[in-house]
Amino acid sequence: MRGALDRLGRAGRFLWSAWSGLAALGLLAALWQVGHEAYGDFILPTPLATLQAALDALSRPATWDIALLTTGRALKGFVAAGLAGGAVGLAAGYSPATLRLARPLVTVLLGVPPIAWIVLAMIWFGSTDGTVAVTILVAASPVVFVGVAEGVMSRDRGLDAMARAFGAGGWKRLTTLSLRHVAAHLFPALVLALGSAFKVAVMAELLANVGGIGGELAKSRANLDVAGALAWVLIAVAALITVEYGVVHPVRAEFERWRTAAQPWGVKR
Repeated sequence: MRGALDRLGRAGRFLWSAWSGLAALGLLAALWQVGHEAYGDFILPTPLATLQAALDALSRPATWDIALLTTGRALKGFVAAGLAGGAVGLAAGYSPATLRLARPLVTVLLGVPPIAWIVLAMIWFGSTDGTVAVTILVAASPVVFVGVAEGVMSRDRGLDAMARAFGAGGWKRLTTLSLRHVAAHLFPALVLALGSAFKVAVMAELLANVGGIGGELAKSRANLDVAGALAWVLIAVAALITVEYGVVHPVRAEFERWRTAAQPWGVKR
């Protein structure tokens, strides 16, 4: 019962803090309106017109299927990137030799633009979901790797030695000490990887002609439908925000319950 009340309280605080995000979106809409006033409706439709186009699109069942297709592809690549980058980053954090070996490879992966990987993946896999998944894996896994490796390397080795002195085995020290510290570095990296997954998924869909939101953006470009293109962008961003704040942040709150407990009474961040 107490655990459920604690979760409810965290959810309430999380929802209450959303006003700052809404204020930022309001500022973006205001700047958007200024751009519309400066360049006209053909170059940049009004925020309300774009929102209406997005709502009109969402009133059609096919739009939901398209959005779910892109979201599913992005999540598959994101999960693969998280597992691969996390596993290699964990190994590299504990093994300096592995870290020295992996760092140049990570630099190469980060240095090659995603569009180049899309072209290569199209040659290797053709116009299939494999093109989208591989491109996301290559683009997002280095971000997770760096976050996890830095988290492991910056852990408090004194706490690890103390736990060892009290008889804690390697697995116990990993799950109770190291992973809790790594989570502080992992979740920001996961947020960046999730954003990259959605961006790369839409880009790969557009270039590989495999449907999804990217395919709809290609149609809007061919028809010079600026409002329609922006509407699809809004839908993609809405899907990203839903996953990030509906899945990633609640899981992060569960992992980082100790942060709230460690704060002095009355102190807010």
